Amino acid sequence: MTTVAVTGASGFCGSYVARAAFAQGAEVRCVGRRPGPVGRHLRWDAASGEVPDLGGADVVVHCAAAVGDPAAGSAAEAAMRAVNVTGTARLLEAAEGRPVVWVSSASVYAPGPGRARIREEHPVGAQLNAYGRTKAAGEALALAAGAVVLRPRAVYGVGDPHLVPRLLARVRRGLLLLPGRDVQLSLTAVENLADACLAAADGGWPPGAYNIADPVPYRRDEAVRTVLAAHGVHARVGHLPVPLARTAGAAAEHLWRLRPGTEPPLTRYAVDQLAHSVVLDVTRARRRGWTAPRTLADYARAVASVVESRPSVRPARRRRGRGNR
Repeated sequence: MTTVAVTGASGFCGSYVARAAFAQGAEVRCVGRRPGPVGRHLRWDAASGEVPDLGGADVVVHCAAAVGDPAAGSAAEAAMRAVNVTGTARLLEAAEGRPVVWVSSASVYAPGPGRARIREEHPVGAQLNAYGRTKAAGEALALAAGAVVLRPRAVYGVGDPHLVPRLLARVRRGLLLLPGRDVQLSLTAVENLADACLAAADGGWPPGAYNIADPVPYRRDEAVRTVLAAHGVHARVGHLPVPLARTAGAAAEHLWRLRPGTEPPLTRYAVDQLAHSVVLDVTRARRRGWTAPRTLADYARAVASVVESRPSVRPARRRRGRGNR
């Protein structure tokens, strides 16, 4: 791997991939609307319909994606499709036979029970939100073009602008309500995803889909408490009956269709992802020699070190003098 093009390198996952590639001695081309953290910037808006300039890269890691949970049929869903599907088609056109590692998502898997041990052959379809639908459509194009497709789940890490902020925002008066009883869930540290991207790119993984996750699954409630505590939030975890949570999610989706440009606070997709065991089998990636080095405990320590490194600000002492009583 001499020169690697990373799309979406100014984003969360892409920035980790770009830095990891640079640390391994590769020349990095950061392809996107904004410059990445390292290497040379090649401007490309995935939603524009333009074919990107890949700057003579030997391999391409496609991280650019629109994320979120927009209402079905909304303008936001159309914009998401423009990036995740049409943008993928343009990227594959530009790759011109170069190896491509395409970052997908475990959201493509069909919802519901029966996901206690998901292999890559698990049905793909019936996604509950626009993100899952567009990622499934995009990865179908990538697989047809002979790309390596990685399917992480719930990617987290320092600097995460999506998953953890949403979790923290759901705490109300020291209580966080989760749908159903405690279950096992796979999570994917962003460092593990970046490592898998480069291992696939440099190691010549055969085309196809690969699950990517942390070494072992987590108990949902304990994982949530770990994340909250790392951010200094000590909340009690409560359990909401799944049927009630699902009904509330469907109602919120319906109401939020009347509020263009916003996302509902609860969706059927979120309930599905939290209420059922979703554990990824990563045997296929392990057979290529990949192992996940990072865990949620590493994340908690990293967040704690960031918090401790911040300078403490003490309130200014009130000075006594005229006018002060």
